Amino acid sequence: MPGQRYAFALFDGTAWTAPLPDPRTRLQPNGVHGPSEVVPADFAWTDGGWRGIPLRDQVLYELHVGTFTPEGTFDAAAAKLDHLVALGVNAVELMPVQPFAGARNWGYDGVDWFAVHEAYGGPAGLKRFVDAAHARGLAVLLDVVYNHFGPEGNYNEAFGPYLTAGNTGWGNVVNISGSGSDEVRAYILDAVRQWLNEFHVDGLRLDAVQAYDDRRAFSIMEEIRAVADEVAAATGIPRTIIGETDQNDPRIVNDESRGGYGLSAQWLDDVHHALHTLLTGERERYYVDYGTVDILADTLRHAYRFRDTFSTFRGRTHGRPLDLSHVAPWRMVTYTTNHDQTGNRAAGDRPSQSMKPHQLALRAATILLSPFTPMLFMGEEFAARTPFPFFVSHSDAELNRLTREGRMREWGAGGAEMPDPSAVETFESAKLDWDFDAEQREMLEAYRRLLKIRRDHGFNRDDLRELEVEHGGAWLTMRERGGDVVFAANYSGADVEVPAGGELLYSFTSPRVGEAQTVLDPWGFAVLRTR
Repeated sequence: MPGQRYAFALFDGTAWTAPLPDPRTRLQPNGVHGPSEVVPADFAWTDGGWRGIPLRDQVLYELHVGTFTPEGTFDAAAAKLDHLVALGVNAVELMPVQPFAGARNWGYDGVDWFAVHEAYGGPAGLKRFVDAAHARGLAVLLDVVYNHFGPEGNYNEAFGPYLTAGNTGWGNVVNISGSGSDEVRAYILDAVRQWLNEFHVDGLRLDAVQAYDDRRAFSIMEEIRAVADEVAAATGIPRTIIGETDQNDPRIVNDESRGGYGLSAQWLDDVHHALHTLLTGERERYYVDYGTVDILADTLRHAYRFRDTFSTFRGRTHGRPLDLSHVAPWRMVTYTTNHDQTGNRAAGDRPSQSMKPHQLALRAATILLSPFTPMLFMGEEFAARTPFPFFVSHSDAELNRLTREGRMREWGAGGAEMPDPSAVETFESAKLDWDFDAEQREMLEAYRRLLKIRRDHGFNRDDLRELEVEHGGAWLTMRERGGDVVFAANYSGADVEVPAGGELLYSFTSPRVGEAQTVLDPWGFAVLRTR
C-alpha cells in the first residue's frame, strides 16, 4: 500500500544479502542505498485538453531542476513557467531526474530508472510539474540515461545480468545485446512507457546513444521509438524521441526503410561548434575542426560538419551525409550552449560571462533563425552570470576524490581553475540569479523578439535544400529560397557590407540599411524584409 517501505534480501545458496532496493523502485525516500517506498500510480490530472506540440513547432528549454530555482524543486520550477511562456519557448527539457547518490548531481549518475529523485519532489512532484506545464501550453521532455548506471547505488547486478564487460567512460556497459538482454531491454522499455504514459511526458532525450552496446538486429532505439509511437497512437498526442550523438550518423533519424532507427530528432553539436569558434577564437580539443564562416555556412546547408570527411581532432574520416530529401532540418536540435558545452569547461563558465551583449545576441540570432529546432539552456535568455560547473555529492569520499582527480586529468593545466565538483559551494554557484539588471533585461527582450520573428516568419523549414546561404569572408546571409526575409550576420570585429537590403525587421545593434546593401556593425546582424 502507498507509503509502505520494503527491500529485498537475496539468497545465493549460501548466504543472504543485505536488504536491497527494488530495481523497479518508484521512490527512494532515504537515498539510493535505503529501502524502496510504494507510491500511488493515480494522480488528479487536469490536462485532459492537452493535444501536444509536434517537434516541427517546438522551441526547447533545457533546465536542471536543482539549480533552476533557489529551492531546487519541481514545484519551484513550475512557479517559473510563466517566464518561459512569455519568452516564447514551448517545450521544457528536464535534465535527468532519476535518483542519484547524495543531494547534488547533474543527474547522469542516476540509478533506479523508474524512480524520481526525492529532493526534487519525487514522482508526485514531477506529475505536478508536467500538469502545470501542459496548463500553460508547454510540452515536457525528460532526459534519460540508458548507456550506464551511476557509480553508486546500482544494485541491479545482484538481481540479473544488467551489465556486461566494458566501460563507457562513465560506468559499466549496460547489457542490451548479450545473454539475458531481453529482460534488460524490457526494463528500459517499461521505463519509457511509464514516463510517456503514466507521467504524461511528451518525449525523451536519450543520452549518448553512441555508448549503447546495441548490436542486435533490432536496435534498442527502434524499440524505444515503437513504444513512443504506440503511446502517441493511443492518446492522439505526439511523443518525441531525441537521440544525442556526435557521430554524424544519419541512421539515428532515418526510418527503417532506409536502414535507420527512426528517432524524431538528434542533438547536433556542429552548428554550436562552428558558431562558438567564430565568436570566441577558441580552437582547443574538438574546436580545432571549426573556425571559419565557410564552415558555419556549410553546417547550415548540410547539418553535419563531417560527411565521410577528415576530422583533424579525431585523426580520421568521420560521419556520413544526410539524405536531405528525407530528413527535414527541424529534426536536428541545435543550441548556443547546453549543459555539456557549458559544464564540461574547466570552470563551467557560460558564454554570457565573457562575451559582449551584441555577440550574445548574434549567437542567439544565428541559432533561433536557423532552419533547425532551437534549444536554449536555462539562463542564457537573460545572459546569466552564474556558471554551470560540474558537480556531484557521492556519499563515498573515495568516489568524490576519484571524480575530482579525473576532471583534473581531463583538463590538465586548465584544471587549476576548476572548482571542486563535490563542494557544496560549486553546486550553489550554479543556481540561477533571477534578479536581472538593465543589460540582462535587454538580452531577455532580444530573445523574445527573435523567437517571435521565428514564429511569424516560419524559420522552421521543411527542406534544408531550400536554404540559401551566401558567405563572403566575415559575413553570411541566410534565407529560404524565394523568400523575402533574410538574416544577415557579421562574425567579425569590423564593419562589413552585405548584399541585402530593404525593410529592417530587427537588429540588436545599429546597421545602416539601404535598398540593396546593408552595413553591419562589428558582431552585428539584421533581419531584413527585401523589397
